[in-house]
Amino acid sequence: MKLPSEVFGQVVVVHTPKEMHEDNADLIESFLTTIDQTKIVLDMDGTETIDSSGLAMLLDVQEILQGRDGQLKVCTANHSNRKILEITRLDEHLEVYESVIDAVRSFA
Repeated sequence: MKLPSEVFGQVVVVHTPKEMHEDNADLIESFLTTIDQTKIVLDMDGTETIDSSGLAMLLDVQEILQGRDGQLKVCTANHSNRKILEITRLDEHLEVYESVIDAVRSFA
């Protein structure tokens, strides 16, 4: 799976698919952990559904990137996505931003 992405200096912004679920979580994880950059912003504004596999994948990718001195940051202005991250307390384990610009700047 190849996801749309943009590079800003040492940071890559990856745009997630419409659904992050059991059927594609492994493919998303594989894409995120095989790109050259280890500073990744995951733009989840286009994602409409996330299941437990998608949420677990976020933590797995964060752990892999931290092992490479990198980091995963999430951005979403989507109220539903933010609520899911809050309810599952993933917002305590991942840095969550309102905008791509804020997330990219946080690496500076």
